[in-house]
Amino acid sequence: MSACVPARADSARTKHIHPPHSPPPGGPRRFRLAGADVSAAIAVFLIALPLSLGIALATGAPLQAGLVAAAVGGIVAGRIGGCPLQVSGPAAGLTVVTADLIQRYGWRTTCAITILAGLAQLGLGCLRVARSALAVSPAIVHGMLAGIGVTIAVAQLHIVLGGTPQSSVPDNLVALPAQLANLHPADLAVSVLTLTLLLLWPRVPGRAGALLGKLPAALIAVAGATAVASLTGLLLPKVDLPSWSSHALATLPDGPVLGLLAAVLTTTLVCSVQSLLGAVAVDKLVTARPAPAGHVKRSNLDRELLGQGAANVVSGSLGGLPIAGVAVRSSANVAAGAVSRNSTMLHGVLVVIAALLMVPALELIPLASLAALVMAVGLKMVSLNHIRTVTRHREVLVYAVTTFGVVFLGVLEGVALGIAVAVGVALHRLTRTRITHDQVEGVHYVHVRGQLTFLAVPRLSRILHQVPPGADAAVELDGSFMDHAAYETLRDWQKTHTAQGGAVDITGRRPGTRISEPAEEDGCRCRPWTPWRNHQCERPPKAPPPDAHGQAATDGATGGTLAAATGPTAPGTRDTRDTRDARDTAGAPGAPHPLGASGAADGPNGHELARGISAFHRNTGPLMRRELARLAREGQQPSQLFLTCADSRVVTSMITSSGPGDLFVVRNVGNFVPLPGEESGDDSVAAAIEYAVDVLKVRSITVCGHSGCGAMQALLDAEHGGARTPLQRWLRHGLPSLERALPDLDARANEPEQEQRQEQKQGQEQEQGPEDGRSRPLLAGRGPVDAAERLCLANVVQQLEHLRAHDSVARALRAGDLELHGMYFHVGEAQSYLLSEDAEGGVFALVPTTDLTARPLHRLTA
Repeated sequence: MSACVPARADSARTKHIHPPHSPPPGGPRRFRLAGADVSAAIAVFLIALPLSLGIALATGAPLQAGLVAAAVGGIVAGRIGGCPLQVSGPAAGLTVVTADLIQRYGWRTTCAITILAGLAQLGLGCLRVARSALAVSPAIVHGMLAGIGVTIAVAQLHIVLGGTPQSSVPDNLVALPAQLANLHPADLAVSVLTLTLLLLWPRVPGRAGALLGKLPAALIAVAGATAVASLTGLLLPKVDLPSWSSHALATLPDGPVLGLLAAVLTTTLVCSVQSLLGAVAVDKLVTARPAPAGHVKRSNLDRELLGQGAANVVSGSLGGLPIAGVAVRSSANVAAGAVSRNSTMLHGVLVVIAALLMVPALELIPLASLAALVMAVGLKMVSLNHIRTVTRHREVLVYAVTTFGVVFLGVLEGVALGIAVAVGVALHRLTRTRITHDQVEGVHYVHVRGQLTFLAVPRLSRILHQVPPGADAAVELDGSFMDHAAYETLRDWQKTHTAQGGAVDITGRRPGTRISEPAEEDGCRCRPWTPWRNHQCERPPKAPPPDAHGQAATDGATGGTLAAATGPTAPGTRDTRDTRDARDTAGAPGAPHPLGASGAADGPNGHELARGISAFHRNTGPLMRRELARLAREGQQPSQLFLTCADSRVVTSMITSSGPGDLFVVRNVGNFVPLPGEESGDDSVAAAIEYAVDVLKVRSITVCGHSGCGAMQALLDAEHGGARTPLQRWLRHGLPSLERALPDLDARANEPEQEQRQEQKQGQEQEQGPEDGRSRPLLAGRGPVDAAERLCLANVVQQLEHLRAHDSVARALRAGDLELHGMYFHVGEAQSYLLSEDAEGGVFALVPTTDLTARPLHRLTA
């Protein structure tokens, strides 16, 4: 009887069945607007209104164009886009591009270019190339935004001082001394007030600051400067919103074809990259948001590109600015608690209302205040955090070249220059290889750091020939690529050095890295924690050797081939018949034993063990030696006792991401904790519990069950009248779990009538509760798929009760020094569930893929 093999083929399946007493799915759902979406929409609207006017002012477009873009971005992109919480509209990153287009082709042609760029985005979205845009180096993107920010800040500085900006950064810098000599005090005063409010408003201390901080600083800065300018009667240039009847719309593009194509390409590139990177950033913000009010789907980048393209087509047709995802408004939307795309769409509706009903109030805003606001936004685009990041990743050259290229040449030229430098840096890193030679205790070590290409072959050959003939040598390859020229060089040197009496060991980071003749290679290329079969590399089966008559060898007793004589393998087990002859000749007569002359490793299993140990010595051992030496000196100090099943599929270090010294692990068939006592107790498990709690002072004990447990299936199938074998005697410790999970179940019943009555009884228990009053634990979101899974869950809860019966555990629980946890690992889903007693009856809740360090696990105290 096998105790820990997959119980039944269908036990791991999760069947989603409609609850019998719930109403059937109704018709179309009614539109619901969550309160969190309303508050988030208002917050985003208050930020978008002044920024939209400021960006329109910075580009030289009609001020209504900013409002049109904000409304269309919220409604169209918000409805169609693939990132529900990203807010789209006129973006500061498009200011320089749009300003250049307006100056070169005029406003109406710029609107036509926006439409064409939107059509190009729609085409890219249909081709599903959105992910390709993320291949652009972040250093290029950050450098592009920084260059645009510098351009914006220098241009708006002239308006802050009361003048008019020039067409380029060099021209603005040349004209700056004259502007400083002829500044306008009123414009400067309003700008300084705007910047002061913008800077100090988020820093108001105390409870009042927490209350006032809910209002966006951009709105307060512009509103405060407008109020002061109106009350003091300052004569300043102010916002001028012409009648919507005279609003300029798009026309047919007029200009050189190549120039228009370059303009469309630039607009498409900047809009798409900024929007896609913004969508990825919004996903990170949503994931990091504590306790979200609702489930928000991850972004569909191809759909987001389609939404941005549709928004640009509509915006250009209505005479609006180009549209892209905006980081400031998107961050505010997430921070305000938005749970759906309704917040983005509602903010667009509010912009439309403001553009129609708030024109008199908007025309009181001084242009200098908007210029100061946009200048501050431009300066924030030069992020010190981004500079530190690219410096840490040694890409500051790409960042600097892109930034200066955008400032002095233009956006498209700067990005192209940055891409060229990034490619050059990548090629330099690919060809840069460090090769060192050291001698330690008579062994010559050649360490290769980097990629081995033909360009490094001369240096490699020179270093290798520094190793004396006949000496022991080790070549350590610290890289992931080796071309044919480097391979031939290493192999030829190895053959020559070995022929001269020396020994060569060539190792690398990847398991199985070897330089040898093809006939000597075992072909093992296993990777840690990747799909494998028993972590053993198997060769194709070899045919049985022919006999003297040229026929395959047969078993004389049966007349069949040796391979067929053993019969078929059981389902779910590994068939090793085809692999025994496929192994290396470790078990062949006359061949050396991998573990010595004792013959302990004779056969394929011994060879596999020796190969695994060798891989540990070569790859993992050097990395862990210092930590293991520390543990050897200081002793073990685990924080947890982990009690789980002996099933080979449950790898405790993998599913808990733990290492040496972290877990004190006890494994047995069925993860049982026998009750203390002379008749029913088990000294081995009790001794481990006592040692872990009283000596090691562990802070928690976890009982972990798993799906497809053979011990649970054996409990269901076995006759419990007598205990004959050691396994049957051991399984008696699971009888309390069987009574808890299925008190009236005859596990040996196979008649359809009995099974039907039992299923009906289980369904009644799920609705009415068990008759004996004891909890029936469930998995979050669904019930157990069969009796075996129900027993697995109940067994975890039952063993936790057994733990409390041990004196050492009871004392530690009373003192508050110990926590008990229940865990269920679903092997087929590779998912872990933790037991929570907050819900009635006990529920195993799925562990999310977020940081759990900030939230304590549910405590199961006595």
